[in-house]
Amino acid sequence: MSHSVIKTDVALVGAGIMSATLGALIRRLEPNWSISVFERLDAAAAESSDPWNNAGTGHSALCELNYTPKTADGDVNIDKAININEQFQVSRQFWSYSVDNGILGDPSEFINPIPHVAFTHGRDGVDYLRKRYDRLAGQVLFEGMEFIDDEATFSKRLPLMSAGRDFSDPVALNWFTEGTDVDFGALTQQLINHIGETGADVYFGHSVTNLSKQSDGSWIMKVRNLRTKQKLTIHAKFVFVGAGGGALHLLQKSGIAEAKGFGGFPVSGEFFRCTNPELVADHQAKVYGQAAVGAPPMSVPHLDTRVINHQPGLLFGPYAGWSPKFLKSGKITDLPSSVTPNNLLPMLSIAPQEFGLLKYLISELAASRADRVNTLSEFVPRADGGDWEIITAGQRVQVIRKTGVGGSLEFGTAVVAAEDGTIAGLLGASPGASTAVPAMLSVLEKCFPKEYAGWKPALTEMIPSFGQKLSDNRDLFRQVWDWTSASLQLKGDATAPQAAADRTPASAL
Repeated sequence: MSHSVIKTDVALVGAGIMSATLGALIRRLEPNWSISVFERLDAAAAESSDPWNNAGTGHSALCELNYTPKTADGDVNIDKAININEQFQVSRQFWSYSVDNGILGDPSEFINPIPHVAFTHGRDGVDYLRKRYDRLAGQVLFEGMEFIDDEATFSKRLPLMSAGRDFSDPVALNWFTEGTDVDFGALTQQLINHIGETGADVYFGHSVTNLSKQSDGSWIMKVRNLRTKQKLTIHAKFVFVGAGGGALHLLQKSGIAEAKGFGGFPVSGEFFRCTNPELVADHQAKVYGQAAVGAPPMSVPHLDTRVINHQPGLLFGPYAGWSPKFLKSGKITDLPSSVTPNNLLPMLSIAPQEFGLLKYLISELAASRADRVNTLSEFVPRADGGDWEIITAGQRVQVIRKTGVGGSLEFGTAVVAAEDGTIAGLLGASPGASTAVPAMLSVLEKCFPKEYAGWKPALTEMIPSFGQKLSDNRDLFRQVWDWTSASLQLKGDATAPQAAADRTPASAL
């Protein structure tokens, strides 16, 4: 059995959207640094970044009601919605810069215009959506949002959802025409191709089995070729663990203090998928509803238009399942093997705290196909189960963070970085891919503080709002929005690719 030793400046573990984004940023900032990517599967974006393994919403809080919770006094808190939207605008700017500069190709391969819509029914739901609209519509990032509560407009905009609906039960919509559908699989593949074409070494079918730190601050990674069984030893100055559900185990093996106390709780996601052209033609929007009382934020039901390989389809869900695996291709020992003396108490403390989540999971596991079709009928009253097939959309490992002697379950993402900046990883899931660029900028800031100051001019060229809040600057937001809409071909008149020279350059904004 052969054994090879490889030296690299940057080792990226996992070929999903996070590693791809970080690799593309580093390649632009430090073109002479060597980069190596290691992916245990045979293709990029084959787990959570696969287009059918996520809703492709481009989470910008335009329609996701869990980002605008009710307050104790009956108002609506929009702080998280503004923050999430702000982050998505950063990603959108980097993608636009990447299209303009040849890093990414035809934007219609990975992003398309699709309205984002929040949906409620019942008097309480309508009142809540009116308050949400009143709080958001005047905000810079949400200008253009509409409030709709009449049957005629609802039926015209959402024919699939209106057919057979009893409108004696009041309905309401917050409608935002300029939303997007993002194929994170295609986006990831283009970014991985770019860094590969510009000198990075990309190893598919290679599993990272161990990490150990050296006295000089560098890392040795043990890697195994899953086809040939060849073993590789990687000497890396910096390691990023973007391995999705596999990140926790590797960060634990690294031994860094910052990873101690973290645990993970895996939840499977399943969706109904429909490719019937007649039904697909009658629904062109991403529509998010409200989670059932006591259900966790990740259970928010939504009916999404997807555009994958230029072919539209529909997804409805999620329906939660459960498996101890941390990846679709993982092992049933993933969860028990993640338990350590440092995270045992935090993980044990979650059960009594998250009774609602456990009750929800049990009810979901007990649901029949007929039960699932019945849930779908809240969105599609005349739903015929024969038009919809169940697909498993992968595993999401939610973060359990140590708090005192106990722990808390979080439904977001967390960047974990060593104090010396030689290794970092990303734990968690939603909103994940949509905020990949700001997440990776935080990795660069934490891990390369000396270089980061010198990178700011280049980062500002890539992301014109870098260091600023668009929500506080209407003029800058309009300039950035117009530029990104043109570069990503999201405007109604942008039906043909424009030459980069005809677009507004980032440096001019």
